[in-house]
Amino acid sequence: MSTKELYTKGARVWIKDPQTVWKPASVTTDFDGKSLPVEDEAGNAHTISIKEDADLPPLRNPEILIGENDLTSLSYLHEPAVLHNLEVRFVDRNEIYTYCGIVLVAINPYYNLQIYNNDTIMAYRGQNMGDLDPHIYAVSEEAFKLMERDGVNQSIIVSGESGAGKTVSAKYSMRYFASVGGTGETETQVERRVMASSPIMEAIGNAKTTRNDNSSRFGKYIEIDFSKSFHIIGASMRTYLLEKSRVVFQANDERNYHIFYQMCAAREEKELLGLSLRESDDFIYTNQGNNPNIDNVDDVKEFKAFKEALKLLGFNDGDIGSIYKIMAAILHLGNVKISPGSGRGDSETSTVRDEDASLPVVASLLEVDEKLLRQWLCNKKVVARNDSYVTPLKAAEASQARDALAKCIYSNLFDWIVFQINKALKTSHKVNKFIGVLDIYGFETFEINSFEQFCINYANEKLQQQFNQHVFKLEQEEYIKEGIEWKMIDFYDNQPCIDLIESKLGVLALLDEECRVPKGSDKSWVDKLYDKCKKWEHFSKPRLSQTAFLVRHFADQVEYECDGFLHKNRDTVMEEQVVILKASKNKLVSDLFISEGPDTLGAPPARGGKLPPPSAAGNKKAHKKTVGSQFRDSLNLLMDNLNSTNPHYVRCIKPNDAKQAFMFDNTRAVQQLRACGVLETVRISAAGYPSRWTYHDFYVRYRVLCHSKDVKQGDYRKTCENIVARLIPDPDKYQFGKNKLFFRAGQVAYMEKLRSDKLKACGIMIQKNVKMWLYRKKYLRIQAATGTIQRWVRGHTARRKVTDIRRNRAAVKMQAVVRGWLQLKRYQKMRKLAIGLQAQIRAWRARREYGEMRRNKAALTIQTRVRGWLQRKRYQKSLRMIVMAQSAVRRHFAKKELKKLKIEAKSVNHQRELNKGLENKIISLQQRLTEAKEESKSLRSKVEKGAELSGELVKFKKTEEESKIKGNKIKELEEELRSVKAELAHETDEKVDLVTEKVRSEEEWANAQVVHKEEIGKLKEELENSKKLVESSSQIDPEQVSRLESEKTAIHQEYEQERIAYQKLLKDFNRLEMANENLQDEVNILRGGNMHNRTISNVSMTSSIMGEEDMSLRVGEEESAYGSVSGRSSLVSTLDRRDRDRQLESLTVLPENGQQDVGLMMKLQGALKEAHREKEALERKLEDIENSVAGAERQSAEILKLQELEIENGKLREDMGRLRLSVANQGTGEAGENEAAREMADQFEAMQEELDRRRAECLQLKTVLANVQLSGTVESGEPSSLMSEAGSGHGSAPEAEELLLAYETQKNVIQQLQASLNQERERAVTVEKELRAEVEKVGNLNRDQQAVIQTNMNKAPSNQTEAYMQHELTRLTGENFDLREKIENLNDSVKRLKRQLKTYMKKLQESGVGNIGDMDERDPDSTESDQTLPVILKKEAEYLGMLEYSKDQEEKLLKSIITDLKPRVASQMLPGMPAYIVFMLIRHLDHINDDKNVRSLIQGGISHIKKTIKKRGQTDIELKTLWLSNTLRLLHCLKQYSGEPQFQAESSAKQIEHCLRNFDLSAYRRVLSDIAVWIYQGITKVMEEEVQPGLVVALLEHEGIGGLSGDKPRPMRGRAGSTGNDLDTPTHLDPKEALDGLLTQLTRFHLVLQKHGLDPEIISQIFRQIFYYLCAGSLNNLLLRKDMCHWSRGMQIRYNIAQLEQWARDQNLEDTGSKVIDTLLPIIQATQLLQARKSEEDVPGICDMCDKLRVSQIIKILNLYTPADEFEERVSPAFVRKIQNKLQERAMEEAKNQVTLLMDTKFSFAVRFPFNPSNINFAELEIPQMYNNLPQLVRKV
Repeated sequence: MSTKELYTKGARVWIKDPQTVWKPASVTTDFDGKSLPVEDEAGNAHTISIKEDADLPPLRNPEILIGENDLTSLSYLHEPAVLHNLEVRFVDRNEIYTYCGIVLVAINPYYNLQIYNNDTIMAYRGQNMGDLDPHIYAVSEEAFKLMERDGVNQSIIVSGESGAGKTVSAKYSMRYFASVGGTGETETQVERRVMASSPIMEAIGNAKTTRNDNSSRFGKYIEIDFSKSFHIIGASMRTYLLEKSRVVFQANDERNYHIFYQMCAAREEKELLGLSLRESDDFIYTNQGNNPNIDNVDDVKEFKAFKEALKLLGFNDGDIGSIYKIMAAILHLGNVKISPGSGRGDSETSTVRDEDASLPVVASLLEVDEKLLRQWLCNKKVVARNDSYVTPLKAAEASQARDALAKCIYSNLFDWIVFQINKALKTSHKVNKFIGVLDIYGFETFEINSFEQFCINYANEKLQQQFNQHVFKLEQEEYIKEGIEWKMIDFYDNQPCIDLIESKLGVLALLDEECRVPKGSDKSWVDKLYDKCKKWEHFSKPRLSQTAFLVRHFADQVEYECDGFLHKNRDTVMEEQVVILKASKNKLVSDLFISEGPDTLGAPPARGGKLPPPSAAGNKKAHKKTVGSQFRDSLNLLMDNLNSTNPHYVRCIKPNDAKQAFMFDNTRAVQQLRACGVLETVRISAAGYPSRWTYHDFYVRYRVLCHSKDVKQGDYRKTCENIVARLIPDPDKYQFGKNKLFFRAGQVAYMEKLRSDKLKACGIMIQKNVKMWLYRKKYLRIQAATGTIQRWVRGHTARRKVTDIRRNRAAVKMQAVVRGWLQLKRYQKMRKLAIGLQAQIRAWRARREYGEMRRNKAALTIQTRVRGWLQRKRYQKSLRMIVMAQSAVRRHFAKKELKKLKIEAKSVNHQRELNKGLENKIISLQQRLTEAKEESKSLRSKVEKGAELSGELVKFKKTEEESKIKGNKIKELEEELRSVKAELAHETDEKVDLVTEKVRSEEEWANAQVVHKEEIGKLKEELENSKKLVESSSQIDPEQVSRLESEKTAIHQEYEQERIAYQKLLKDFNRLEMANENLQDEVNILRGGNMHNRTISNVSMTSSIMGEEDMSLRVGEEESAYGSVSGRSSLVSTLDRRDRDRQLESLTVLPENGQQDVGLMMKLQGALKEAHREKEALERKLEDIENSVAGAERQSAEILKLQELEIENGKLREDMGRLRLSVANQGTGEAGENEAAREMADQFEAMQEELDRRRAECLQLKTVLANVQLSGTVESGEPSSLMSEAGSGHGSAPEAEELLLAYETQKNVIQQLQASLNQERERAVTVEKELRAEVEKVGNLNRDQQAVIQTNMNKAPSNQTEAYMQHELTRLTGENFDLREKIENLNDSVKRLKRQLKTYMKKLQESGVGNIGDMDERDPDSTESDQTLPVILKKEAEYLGMLEYSKDQEEKLLKSIITDLKPRVASQMLPGMPAYIVFMLIRHLDHINDDKNVRSLIQGGISHIKKTIKKRGQTDIELKTLWLSNTLRLLHCLKQYSGEPQFQAESSAKQIEHCLRNFDLSAYRRVLSDIAVWIYQGITKVMEEEVQPGLVVALLEHEGIGGLSGDKPRPMRGRAGSTGNDLDTPTHLDPKEALDGLLTQLTRFHLVLQKHGLDPEIISQIFRQIFYYLCAGSLNNLLLRKDMCHWSRGMQIRYNIAQLEQWARDQNLEDTGSKVIDTLLPIIQATQLLQARKSEEDVPGICDMCDKLRVSQIIKILNLYTPADEFEERVSPAFVRKIQNKLQERAMEEAKNQVTLLMDTKFSFAVRFPFNPSNINFAELEIPQMYNNLPQLVRKV
């Protein structure tokens, strides 16, 4: 249909208005072709004359399209539609960003919005442009993503007029790049330096203007460099056209550059003390604006930020000080007053008076000659050919020259600072790609426009040309891509205007030519313009001015005044003044004017191979470029750079000149929209096909308009062609592309009208029938209800009367029963109390008597056993002595027999020599000799044994005497002990008497109380009755209850926050630890080493393990994620004793009166303590003596064995001698034949004798050295020297071997001495500890007694005695508890020693040792025989439940248990098997009391777990789950078997027997808990990363309810490259399958967690965290998507969330009480808010319903809410304001807590690990063979 046909009655249009530019109106009569009558909203009628189609007023868009986030998605694209859409979004919805195709329109809100935090950055990361709400981060993400994906350099062009927010937009864009382009989660030095450049540039380049408090007075282009991994590695900055005139002049209500005011405000800083700074009002250069302050800006704070930024960017202290001096010098230079001198007219002079105080300060700060500076401020040098002369300057000329000098100094300093910043940001690495951010001034037009405005508008002409070409190119590319027919779009080309400015005879060329003319002036230049430029269409001459010219720019026609053009273009400074500054002693001042060129200091190297413009600061004046030429060259270079990149555009709009928050001035906005090219973009879009739909979306939206015959199943394009061809007859109004359907402007609005009419007709039909049915049902229901009500009222009246009668009768009866019951209860209570008191007293006395009888019986038993043991020992010693005496006697007789046999042997030899020929006789004699020798040998051994036994007998006699002496001493001590016990018994009897008296007095007091109570009983009864009546009628104070509940909630929340903070710190610690390890690996790689020298002793985990002292002192930690409950404390602290004292005080009843002898009791107490101490000391001495006697007995046994071996060796040597002699004497020949053999035998005997002699000498030397050791140790304590003893033993020096042997012996002696010294030290340390403990105990007792004395100083004597008795009872009870604990420890030690003794006995019997005297002492209670002992030990070993391993294979063992274990293998074993094995190893080490290896094993296990997860489990959820389960199982085992009562409630008797005995491993429970938290966080992180790609599609875009799709038209106008898939998700998810895929993922996670035996509570906590992440991610996305905020989409989302809730219920996640589903409440309430009715009556209900949503989120959703159809009601601004007022208190609280709009996706709940004991019996546990051959490395014990 044609456009004219739309102008019918009721059509909505826009008409022009002089105040608001455009105002809405409605057509009152159909258009007749000539005129169009309309009526505005105020009721005023207007008639519009229509001569051609262009005169028709613009049509208004449908309400459904109002507020769109993309202007090009509007059906009608024109100026009023754009303006109105921006106003609605900005004013009504507080949305400051809006897309206009590829342009982002940003409106300055003049308000601090919380939309720029890190959560918002993460929300836009990876999203396509157009998917979320418009934002500067969306444009930044688009640029970053295209750079990553396409490898093309990008640029972001931010433009707008002053005060529009350009600088802030550029700053947030760079912040985004610094966040997503960083090298990790933390900001590196490079990103910090890039961001630190902002405060510096704002201080020296920004100023306050009438339009903006922080206006950038220069243009800048920042290039951020990226590496191949797209991390920021550097940056560079180029600046353009600094406004130097602001240094010396400011208009009213404006300021100079911020740095001057910051320095004046911070003049008290030490860096500024010597600069003579004062208030800013005291300086001419800073007081001209008369308004030096800016609201909400602290100049001192800003100066500190400026100073810190300089240091961060590498400025040294000298340069920083020089910068301050130059800035201060500029301020003082402005205060130099130049006064007129003598003369008039052309001969006028000027001077600076001597009393001027500012000039010396300037000279001092700049370090120049004051005299020369004074001279050349008022004079100039004129050069005429070969001569030069000095001429004075007029006062005005001198002031102008002074100001020019100040501007030049500031400009050069500005360029130098930019150059230094570029040096700091420059990178030495190769730059892969870059993103440029251009922050440049927008189009400007004022009442008086000068050279600066001309340059600014020239730059905007160039940028607008580039913008138009880019937009046109993108538009045509889209048409070509879709393959549709298109015509060339006509767009405004501003090349003629650019040619006017920069051509050969253009404005800039003529200006430069006039600057080179000696007598050139502004007037002559303007005349040349009138003559040369009149041929240009865009140039014209004003009618009423001869000093101005007009240029028609793309935005508007601007009139420029020529005054000052030549001076500003030349920008000259007197050469003499520059020479003075070059000679400055300040290096920086000199460098500013000697360097190659300050104009190029701020420019980085040009990209693309082009050279930067040549230097403009040559030594000769003729070679210096003008400002216009420099600006043109730098602008051309900028355009070349931008053309080589892919540009992105941000257009900043200033909404009003009053700087009011969210106030929109239509006139100012239209001016800027025209100037910044937004309307040109709209015009280009409207000239083509602005509305674009995919075939599927078009069919879903407009299928109500088609007939069934038009639908082609499976072919959306054909169906759409049928629909469009029937609805729109003109084929030029639409085009069919490959993937999209294109429409001309207005066609979508027409189809929306048809759709609305069709739906309205259908709705009326449905409503008619439904209303009829409803009213009929209502009538029938009322008729039936009337009869029912009458019947029920009558019955109710009768029942109420009967009820009253029954109630009165029941009340009388109840009163009687209750009163009787109360009296009965009172009597029973009194009787129960009396009986209870008697029972307690009698029980106490019975227990005391029973305890005394037990002690007596125990003492008798001990005495019996000890006396029996002593008698047995005495009998055994006597028996051994008798045997030794018999041996000595027998040895004596054997020696005599030996001598006789030797004599007989000699006589036989003599006879043999005399009778050599008698062989038979010799043989017989030989036989007899052999027999004699054998007899001699046996006798000799007996004799030697006898001699040894005699020596031992002497030693044993001495030992016996010493034992007798010690025994006597022990008897004396026992006698003393008996006496002390008797005294103790006497004292106890006295105390019993005291307690008896106390009980008697208490009974008397009780009787008196009974009498007293009977007297006041009646009064109390009445009082109680009244109280009961009051209590029954009153209720609990709700305010007090609510206060208590709030306090409870606050305490709980504080506790949760502390736990969360701790786990965050733990998470940060683990992250920093991993980063540290990564850095260490990188350092090792850089150093060239790949070795890993980490051991168990230096792993990172050891830093978190506390020392032994901390372990022993940790008491009673609460079970939480902070750690686990500490076990038994190894110290019985004073606090524990005081706790027991307090408990006893509450349970003990003491008499109130009675006299006691306190002094006597204190004496008895002291004597008893002294006796106990002496007894303990004697017991320790006795134990030491027994140990020394046992050692002496072992030493004597070893000596006997050595002597026996020596005797046997002697016998063997004699046998060898006889054998050799017999061989030598044998033979059949003559005697000479055996001569050689005899000679050999003689020589051998001689050698043997010599060897024996040597051995004897060695033995003697050893004996001497041993004696030296004994004498030195016992007597003098100093060992004697080796040489002295050797000299005393032998007259001659020993040989080499003997010296070596002596040296070795001396070493052994020294080692023995060292060992004895160590023993003495240990003994001294032990004594010291005992004494310190005793002193501490005495001190504690003294303090307690002093406290008692001080407390009872003012009490009566009876009260003092009572307090003292109470104190004594509590103290004795505490000591009794201590003694019981000692007894338990001793019993445990005895049991352990008995088990070890049995093991040793078994080994001795297996080795074949028979009955040994010392080993015959067995356990009296044991009745088993020796033959059955091994069987019993074997049976007991089967149930110990321990594993033993070789200590040198600990690393290999841990590798097999942890590192080499695969999850697949672990799933086939018992869940928690690795933890059980490690704990069984720990139990064995505890059993053998191996402290060192216990620590090594646990630390090694922790280290291996961390290494395994870091190496193989970063993304393996199954591996992490395996070790989380086993870490928690080991933690539970350490608790369950710690022996603490709170962990043994569910343990069996066998498990209690398996508790640890020697070690308190409570400290390691904290470490294991931290490791478990780290693994838990890793699991949740992996799960979050896996569900993140499909989160939004599954929960927001999935349409589970068929036929409910009510999405409104979407623009489909994203950038061509922005609609690609996300970088992290290469495949696009189908919304139809996304929800099922998400549920499948969650099911897989749940199966993995269950497979490895993870506790259900932990599984619920994991899914609670994942559900929170799902909720946060979906809600954040919803808050940034306008297309999702309508009723039908809210129902779809609610259905999707319900599927998630049902899944959680099916998995029984709610059974553990972790409230998993409650984490989804924010997104659930958001969907309920979308579906709720939004009328004024619903305000309270909505506020109560959305208690889990933040106020900002509620307002955001309401502002985003857009009906999908016209039948839905829109949310009015008044409704939103009422919601805000209702939630004002909540909003203030959230503002105080700095609550942000988006949910924190990185928030983690505090994890709890509830105690879960195991029922596994370790004795029955078997290690499977599949477990990495582990059974070969361990042995069951």
